[in-house]
Amino acid sequence: MPTHSEILARLSALREADAPTHGGHVLSYVYDSGLAELDELAAQAMRLVQPVNGLDPTTFTSVAVMEREVIGFARHLLGGDDDVVGSVTTGGTESCLLAVKTARDTYAGSAPPRLLAPVTVHAAFQKAAHYFGLVLDLVPVRSDGTVAAADLVARMGPDVALVVVSAPSYPQAALDPVAEVAAAALARGIACHVDACIGGWVLPFWSDLPAWDLRVPGVTSLSADLHKFGYAPKGASVLLQRGRDRQRAQYFATTRWPGYPVVNSTMLGSKSAAPLAAAWAITQALGVDGLRALAESCERSTLALRGVIKTIPGLRVVGAPVGPLLAVATDDSLLPEQRVDPHHWADQVRTHGFLLQLQPGLTQGDGTHLPHTTHLTITPVTEGVLPALTEALQAAADEVRGVPQLDIQPLLGGLPPLGGPLDSDTAFALLQGLGVGGAEGALPDRMAPLLALMEALPAPVAERLLTELLARIVEPM
Repeated sequence: MPTHSEILARLSALREADAPTHGGHVLSYVYDSGLAELDELAAQAMRLVQPVNGLDPTTFTSVAVMEREVIGFARHLLGGDDDVVGSVTTGGTESCLLAVKTARDTYAGSAPPRLLAPVTVHAAFQKAAHYFGLVLDLVPVRSDGTVAAADLVARMGPDVALVVVSAPSYPQAALDPVAEVAAAALARGIACHVDACIGGWVLPFWSDLPAWDLRVPGVTSLSADLHKFGYAPKGASVLLQRGRDRQRAQYFATTRWPGYPVVNSTMLGSKSAAPLAAAWAITQALGVDGLRALAESCERSTLALRGVIKTIPGLRVVGAPVGPLLAVATDDSLLPEQRVDPHHWADQVRTHGFLLQLQPGLTQGDGTHLPHTTHLTITPVTEGVLPALTEALQAAADEVRGVPQLDIQPLLGGLPPLGGPLDSDTAFALLQGLGVGGAEGALPDRMAPLLALMEALPAPVAERLLTELLARIVEPM
């Protein structure tokens, strides 16, 4: 048996292959405050509650106190009054799932309940509609990612259980028209959820925004991730609900078995108290003023990076992004030899030491197409690496300028006829035939070919192949 030291040494070696979680070189997935003492505080708080089961706050009363204080802090920050209550969840996906479950369980209509949202709403709501049996109605957005309030309002009807708007949307950082949509929903008796999972802990300090949070009449629930711009470790989020009776529909409770009474406020039963403890400790340490200072750093860096992109021929920032994130697309107004493909650019930026996130294009239900883009999330540590990041963004663009998006059609033409569901072996053989995935399903060094392939394939086929690829990565060898 290996010694404890040997086990930890192997884990350290495995971690060396990971993308760096600190220092500002990964512009997605990680949210680094740049405050080492905050990370250490979170680690110590997690260690103190390591054995605690968050399932039962009557046995582990620290869980109730920490959750109460985190919810109170969030309610104050996000404009809730005494009628607003909430829960700490394991992340944005769980918060979104619970918001949809609540809407389904309080829906009074006779037709199958409908979930109404812009195309840019987070994919967690697609998952929620799938899990909980709602009809998903996605409204097309403009090319800059914004949605017209009138288009959402026109689709409201008695079968809508929930309308969702984002603050902001993740793909293009568009702030949806919260006030207009919530007012229309209120007039029709429809629940309205604001997905502020990425913006909830930073937009309260952002400059010149219209009302978007629980101060808006008609907003019945709001989600905001503590493990994003609340700087807590994964996974912690809050779901705030307007009205105790409404929030109680979120719960699952049963006494209809011979074991202990089961009362769950969230999807999980037994759960770690560690993320809650870390989030609680961080909110205690930062307070409103600390969060404001970090948000101001993010805003300065975001404005600076938008300026940098504008100076790079061949690229453009999509729309007028809100909050510390943005999407970058090809500047199609230029000649082909002057354009920069955002996916080739992202792959090339990686060779300069920074990781950006590639996003595929999407053809909407009305036939209009949203271009493929590269996404950047800006955190407080970005400010310290701005000179190096700027140099990397500019150099990478120069190195791939004029290289067009990959033409996948020759590869697709070599595929065998696809009929019916794909089994695992067939799906993996297709991946290998397309040059994606090695013997253990390893990802390619450059992601542009994979994204181009996924964009060109029919969605069910692309989803099945991606499922196979990710599943193969974790299969025992």
